[in-house]
Amino acid sequence: MTPYKPIGRSRHTATLVDDKLYILGGDYKSLEVGKDFFYLDVSVPFITQNLLWKDLSSINTVPSHYDAISVNDGENNNRLFLYGGIVNVTVTDFVYIFNPQNNTWSVPQITDNIPLIFMKKSELTGIIDRNGKMYLWSGLELFGKNIKNIYLFNNDMLILDTKKLIWELGSSFDAPTARTHYGATLLPDGRIIYMGGFKSVALTLNQVYLYDTINDSWSSKTTSGKVPSGRGGFSAVLGLDGQRIIIYGGTTTITNDKDLTPEDSLYELNVINFGWRIPNISGKIPKSRLYHKANVIGKYMVITFGLGYDQLTERDILLLDIGNAGEYIWTNEFYDFYHPSSPQSGKVPPSPSAIPPSIIVQSQSTPSMTGAIIGSLIGGATLSSVGFLLYIWNKNRQKSDNNNNQEEKYIYNHGREIEQIPKNEYITNHEPISAPDSIINNCSNHGQESIPIVDDNRLTLHELKQEIQDLRQIITQSNKQSTNPIK
Repeated sequence: MTPYKPIGRSRHTATLVDDKLYILGGDYKSLEVGKDFFYLDVSVPFITQNLLWKDLSSINTVPSHYDAISVNDGENNNRLFLYGGIVNVTVTDFVYIFNPQNNTWSVPQITDNIPLIFMKKSELTGIIDRNGKMYLWSGLELFGKNIKNIYLFNNDMLILDTKKLIWELGSSFDAPTARTHYGATLLPDGRIIYMGGFKSVALTLNQVYLYDTINDSWSSKTTSGKVPSGRGGFSAVLGLDGQRIIIYGGTTTITNDKDLTPEDSLYELNVINFGWRIPNISGKIPKSRLYHKANVIGKYMVITFGLGYDQLTERDILLLDIGNAGEYIWTNEFYDFYHPSSPQSGKVPPSPSAIPPSIIVQSQSTPSMTGAIIGSLIGGATLSSVGFLLYIWNKNRQKSDNNNNQEEKYIYNHGREIEQIPKNEYITNHEPISAPDSIINNCSNHGQESIPIVDDNRLTLHELKQEIQDLRQIITQSNKQSTNPIK
């Protein structure tokens, strides 16, 4: 069976649902690609030179389109919501839902609480929060039902509750200038950040705008540092630590789709101090793209299609490893070391490039290292055995001492017990000891003499300690010999 090879495209949608990246619609010169629907399984490793796309175009009931937006349905992440776009036929439906469980499309019945005239948009970025609310700000709004009708700029905020299937209208007070093809992403604190885009000309990125989804309010921040040139048609994603936004590609002109230089294509915005910088990058830097899409999957920024590259010599997917914030890496290999998750979880899996050199195990070991390891293992095992025997010996000796002391303690000599005297008046733990001979001999035992018992335990312990010391010296010498390089 011949693998599916999709046609290049731009202005498409790219949506991660479960472990599948779904690509839908788009535009490419004079070729009809707006009905294309296919996906890439990202639950398994892949290389960009050999992408195993799965074609679902035969089940696609959505009209051919481009410049639409799509999201997964928030926390559940098990459906795809498609909204708006530009079509070349008369349509009456604005929202479609794809269910991957049975590979079917449907048109939901949504309660209209706002005027219908404001409900069809294109050339915008859709954001969905964890409550399943999809935020649709600005873009071009369609007054009519097909491509021949009038599109106007409007900076209103449409909100679709994907759980209750209700349209809402957010605040436009203090909202920024209306625009298209801007960058936007959801921050961990529930705010959406908007930047750049077009309104006749490319808008600057020295100012960014924040919409608070909790309080339904707008604010703005002035940026600093290495501010990128004004642009639209770029992608913006949240870094794995939730404290930086990575933007890629785009164009500074709205008329001729001129791409950026590779050196001017990748920037990073710190959302704590709102400072821009060009991150450290390694790997082969690709040509810049515009009107593409980008998703964070695992530790990768996955960039799909777009304009500005040659499909015959370059890949449809670009991979930027963003696992180490100190250095991003362009790569052709995708290895999902952990299940995709949002940065809000607060857990950022370590990247191989972030592992300290002190704990990296080398693949090639020297003979001296091998000898040291073997010697250490043998020495450790021997010391453990000796220590265990010493513990058993000492425990038995203490038990024997206690028995002797108990026997001595409970010898009754016609109402007189032998008084126990501590060896040193400064010792506070007054352990039982053998009484001096003078005390024993002065006691009346009716013919029974106390026979002094020779205490040879101290001598035996001394000898055992000496033997252990000798054994340690032997082991040390053995380790030194084993660590000498084998010539």
